Amino acid sequence: MDAEPRAAAHPSPARLAFAPPGTLALPGSGLVAAPRTGRHRAPGGFVIRRMSPEDLPFVVPEYLENFPEGFFARLGPAFLTAQCRTYLASPHARALIAEAEGIPVAFLLGVTDPAAHRCEVLGGHRRTLLLRGLAGLALRPRLALHFVRTRLGRYLRKLMPGGRAVPDPALVQQGITAVLAYVAVSSRARSGGIGGALIDQFVADAYASGCARVSLVTAVGDSGAGPYYERRGWLPRGETRTPEGRRLAAYDLPLREPCTPGTA
Repeated sequence: MDAEPRAAAHPSPARLAFAPPGTLALPGSGLVAAPRTGRHRAPGGFVIRRMSPEDLPFVVPEYLENFPEGFFARLGPAFLTAQCRTYLASPHARALIAEAEGIPVAFLLGVTDPAAHRCEVLGGHRRTLLLRGLAGLALRPRLALHFVRTRLGRYLRKLMPGGRAVPDPALVQQGITAVLAYVAVSSRARSGGIGGALIDQFVADAYASGCARVSLVTAVGDSGAGPYYERRGWLPRGETRTPEGRRLAAYDLPLREPCTPGTA
């Protein structure tokens, strides 16, 4: 299934730092590329750790509250739980939790290799997502009609064997683009730097994974977080639209200089 990259509208402010070549640490942030089972204390006293299945009862309601307009959210909690699970064990994805005093207060979902993650999802989770998706549509006839009109053809092409897109050689030459898909901070924990620390951690992981840049989209206008990301050094890359016609602003954060032929 497609990812619906969507940066939260209300991340908490924190300073962005960059990792120099040859190191996994983000200078000044206290963050390093997180081990698959690691947890560490971030500046501010909260802990950032890997998400586990036991965190989904926190993650799914927060997802629904922060991204109610998303198609996956509209399919209902059962589908959304299955979709979130695809991030947990994938070596090409990151699912992070921030907790304060042992209580989850924020989460982040992202992928460090979108093409490889998509292949893994289709190989290991296709049946579950398909069944949950069909069940969600059966309970929501208007959404089912909308799905047929706007997404069915594209999803069938991607779900069928051999239906995966061939990577653009020009994009491959530019390096892998990690995708910051979702970041959300509980309303009771905002303005403490938690969202920014999660973003910094994902950027560190993307750098350590060899990614050339990180990308995201956020809503255009007051409901989006474009100015926040611009202050953190993200570069605007134009706009895109959802099948429903909602305008989304795209942003990139370069992690490495682009590689040109003959310079590698």
